Amino acid sequence: NPVVAHRGAFKKNNFPENSIAALKHAIELRCTGSEFDVRMTADDSLIINHDPHYHKLEIEKTTYAALAQFQLSNNENLPTLREYLLAGLVNNKQTRLVLEIKPSGISKERGKLIAEKVVSLVKELRAGPMIVYISFDYDILKKIIEMDSKAVTQYLNGDKSPKELKADKISGADYHLSVFQKKPEWIDEAKKNKIILNAWTVNKAEDMQWLLSKGFDYITTNEPELLFEIMTRK
Repeated sequence: NPVVAHRGAFKKNNFPENSIAALKHAIELRCTGSEFDVRMTADDSLIINHDPHYHKLEIEKTTYAALAQFQLSNNENLPTLREYLLAGLVNNKQTRLVLEIKPSGISKERGKLIAEKVVSLVKELRAGPMIVYISFDYDILKKIIEMDSKAVTQYLNGDKSPKELKADKISGADYHLSVFQKKPEWIDEAKKNKIILNAWTVNKAEDMQWLLSKGFDYITTNEPELLFEIMTRK
């Protein structure tokens, strides 16, 4: 199935986004992927959080210990990447872990350092076959490929053609739905160049149906249950 749960399958059961509970629910639903966001603290801890701030603290300039005093709304601890990956590998043969590395607000070099640390941890946990790496930062993806030529990578920003992605050995175009609506020719170009097609963040039934009709490999959504329902109707 093409269903990628955006920040885990959080919405229906009111789990916090990017929580281990949301990840586990995506695995229970048998989504093809569950997306989550990685940032690095001031003391180089890799943590899961979408926004650059957590409880009004700037993550890149705050230690993990200072951030971790605040729990998620379901009383989970703020997850580290290690904890998150280990949870995602348990009893899971079908749901890929779609790992978004957020660009560093400090420097491009720090972004590359985060990529290095992430890939090293993935290798240590032997999680590589279950990982898809995504980022808005093109240099982060190039750094990942430099470290692991077999890594599956998808670019998020929507400003590179499928031919450009292929030239740089990036596996997929994971663009906002509107990019493909404005440039539908990129859909055929991606298929011709064997570039994976993914769209985000798709929550309306009519948009899901349009992407399914165009043969997208993946659809990233806050409404995984709705997308499964639409697929069973077909």
